[in-house]
Amino acid sequence: MARLPYLDPEDLAEEDRELLKRNINLHRITAHSPGAARAHAGLGRYIRFGTTLDARLREMAILQVGYLARSAYEWSHHVKIGQEFGVAKADIQAIATESEGGESDLAPLDRTVLRAAREITEDLRVSDETFAALTQALSNEHLVDLILTISYYNSVVRFLASFDIDVEPSYQPYLDEFPLPPWQRTEGI
Repeated sequence: MARLPYLDPEDLAEEDRELLKRNINLHRITAHSPGAARAHAGLGRYIRFGTTLDARLREMAILQVGYLARSAYEWSHHVKIGQEFGVAKADIQAIATESEGGESDLAPLDRTVLRAAREITEDLRVSDETFAALTQALSNEHLVDLILTISYYNSVVRFLASFDIDVEPSYQPYLDEFPLPPWQRTEGI
């Protein structure tokens, strides 16, 4: 159960009700601070709709962050969103394999993007080796957008966990199909 009450549109001032036009639990908590909700949503919109970074790669990176954080909310939402942007079920399974130290059949760039997301999440920075590999495959613009995306979603999973934000019932089937392993504290998370 969330640590703050979930707001509904009628709980907000008229000028703030648009904050809940996508009435998901994350927004229902961020709406407690309308200014922060707007700022947070602005960067999220850019990441989803403004960047020219390959959408599948973006979603793979976000899923990697959600997997490492064992964030049921982030994971379930981005399993759904990721599939809408070309992430295959085999890709989702590969994220788990790669996260647990195994090797998958993913393309080299996919594996490098996942490694970058793991490094930022666990070590707070991309290693020199991974950064060099990314610069060979991505433009500077895409490199900035990828690192920003990974960093933003590291913030999101911490926000979700700190407020104990619940997964909406409509997203539960994604967790049922792709369950997360039990959460354990790991170094750096």
